[in-house]
This record gives sequence, structure tokens and C-alpha cells, in this order.
Amino acid sequence: MLKIVENRKIWFTISLVIIAIGMITWGVRGLNYGIDFYGGTVVQVDLKKQVDTEEIRKIAAKYTDDAAVQTVDETGIILRSSSITPEDVEKFKAEINDKYKVDPATWQNETVGPSIGDESRKNAILAVAIAVIAILIYVAIRFEIRFGVAAIIALLHDLLVTISVYAVLQIPVNGSFIAAILTILGYSINDTIVIFDRIRENMRTMRKASFDEVADVSITQTLSRSINTSLTTLFTITAVYFVGVNAVKELALPLIIGIIAGSYSSIFIASPIWVMWKNADKKKKAAVNA
Repeated sequence: MLKIVENRKIWFTISLVIIAIGMITWGVRGLNYGIDFYGGTVVQVDLKKQVDTEEIRKIAAKYTDDAAVQTVDETGIILRSSSITPEDVEKFKAEINDKYKVDPATWQNETVGPSIGDESRKNAILAVAIAVIAILIYVAIRFEIRFGVAAIIALLHDLLVTISVYAVLQIPVNGSFIAAILTILGYSINDTIVIFDRIRENMRTMRKASFDEVADVSITQTLSRSINTSLTTLFTITAVYFVGVNAVKELALPLIIGIIAGSYSSIFIASPIWVMWKNADKKKKAAVNA
């Protein structure tokens, strides 16, 4: 039997350090919001040949100071900017056309206004909030409120760890990130519920055991299932990240981070929190009866 609950201070410390680094970075540097959330302009073209991305960045820097240039399918380029004007977009395109002999008709433009970006942020927060509340209600009804709160804390852990990685690495936060977050919440709660369900079953057969022992036994019994499920999913998503196109990578990356964080929280965060709460209730009852 693994001693997971007994070493909970170690697990909590690891998570707190990662989240603290991420939150400090978020406060100092902020998140790198993509066009979906911040508003701005995206222009894309296929140059039909491989070029030095640094040369494109130097050209873009003439027209905007926040240019983000990426390559797509080896020969394509994407320019993202929240401050470039329509006039400067045309100047940038003209210089690229002249330098690389690009057909002007092959350019693709997309502009998102600040109001739309602000609405996207609000809708993203609302979607996550609704998902969290629905999960809390479901777990509370199926199990008990303590299980529900512990599960929500574990989900918040997953969310904060993912955001921390994005803040530290300054990865753009866009619509794919929100879709991935909602997927992560559903995936993580599934692992947590499996462990909680085993705890509930063992509570009926291990009446004389402590809450720590029940939790440790339950985690040990479901550990191989949790690890195997996470690894098979992780292998698939990682393969998609390395061979997929840019749009797919934007979805795959937060999923990889979230799956790792979700598996960790299901095993090392959710159950220890439930045990701490149950032990606190037991001490209160003992104090009242004394």
C-alpha cells in the first residue's frame, strides 16, 4: 500500500511552488493573449518555399512593435499583431510580395476588434465557471459535498498549473486554450471520481480503518488504471503535437500539460484534501463529546 496521504505536504509543496512561480510571472509579465482575446490582426500567406523566419520578423518590426511571426507547413507564414494598422498591413504585404515574389491574391486577412476580444474573454470565463459549478453539483449529489469540494480544488489546481506554464513560457492564450481547458476539466474529474468511488466502497468494508488508510488503499487499487489511462492518452496527444499542423498543436499543448496535471491532482491532491477535511470533522466531534 502506497503512503500517499501521509506525504501530502510534499505533494502540496510541489504544486504550490509551480503555481506560485506561474502566478508571480503572470503578475509581472501578464499572459500572452492571442488575437481571440486581445483583438488585433492576423495575416497569412504561403510563400511556396522555405524562408528565414528571422527575416520576416525584421520586416514586420518596421510596421509594428508587437509582431508575432510563425511558420505554417514549412512554407507558410503568419503575422499576428494587436497594434498594426490596416495601412501598415498593406505595406508589410507589399514588401513581402516584392521580396519573395508572392501573388497578392493568396493573402488571407483576419481582424478581431477589442470589443470582440473582450467578449471572448468573458465567455471563456463563464464557460469554465459553469463547468466547475456543474461538476461540483454532480459530485456532491453522487457522493457528498466534501468529495465535491475536494474535486473542485483539484480542478482549480489543474487550471492554475496550466496557466502557470503558459505564463512562464509566454504561450499565446487563444480559443484553442479554452477548448483544451474544458476538456482537461472533464478528463481530470473522471480520474478523481474513479478514486472517490473506490473510497466510498472501501468505507463500507474498512469500518475500523482510519480515513488515511482508506484513501491510501483506494489510491493504490486504482493507481494502475489511472496511470495506464493517462499514459495512453498522453502518448496519442504528444504524437499529434509533433506531427500536427499549427492549429492542432495549439490544442494539443494545453492538453498535454493538463493531462499530466490532472493525473497528479487526482492521485496526490484530491484524496488528501478529503482526508484532511474528514479528520478535522472527526476531531471536532471528539471535542464536542469530550
